[in-house]
Amino acid sequence: MSISNSDNKTASMEMIGKINLVEGFDPEPFAVEYSDLNSSEKRKRLPVIYQMAWFRLRYPEGKIAVTVEPGKDCFLATARVYPSYKDSPDSFLAEATASRGYCKDKPSVSPREWAQTAAVGIALRNAGFGLQFGMAGEETMDDTIGELMSGNYSEDGDEVPTKVPFAEAEEKGTEAPALTLEQQYEKAVEVRCPISKFSGKTLGDVLLKDPNAIKWLATKYTKDPEVQKAAQIICDYAVEQQAS
Repeated sequence: MSISNSDNKTASMEMIGKINLVEGFDPEPFAVEYSDLNSSEKRKRLPVIYQMAWFRLRYPEGKIAVTVEPGKDCFLATARVYPSYKDSPDSFLAEATASRGYCKDKPSVSPREWAQTAAVGIALRNAGFGLQFGMAGEETMDDTIGELMSGNYSEDGDEVPTKVPFAEAEEKGTEAPALTLEQQYEKAVEVRCPISKFSGKTLGDVLLKDPNAIKWLATKYTKDPEVQKAAQIICDYAVEQQAS
């Protein structure tokens, strides 16, 4: 009796599904369905946050090390997955890189966080966490942006992104060298303003039109820590300039 290709495929997928098996944990219920943009075919993908949870269950002492470097019009993130935090830098299970730039259609999405999330997801997929899902660790633009979004909303009703919850030690790996206040200011004025009245404007634009709005964002706005921090930097820079 011959075995059909479909039977072989089913058997192979069952074997793949046993990779990184954790007793009592089934990733299938956490997979989300999406439509392929080219074929409109329904497929499934495992969000990065659940890949990470699975990884923690499989390797309680594991480590995900992430570095992010600014490039021309983009950020380049590299992620490495380790079975133990004690492992040497070269003793990783899997590695992946991803680059992401500013998205005009989603101005509130940080390309840095986008690149970081994509790199971690692909590295975890390469380590076997979600291979049974065709898009584990990969994504279309809307998929990953949706994953970066949270239930937080800006003044104009658009969702704003929050960080994927990496461990503190891993977050340190993404930090860039310390910037001077002037350099921080140059970056801060490019941040998009979340207030609907200034839709599409940067904090730098708002500063010229309504400095009090910047002060309000720095002291009262709590929905997006990045925006609040940027506004605080602008205020600090203004104080320093007045003192000099």
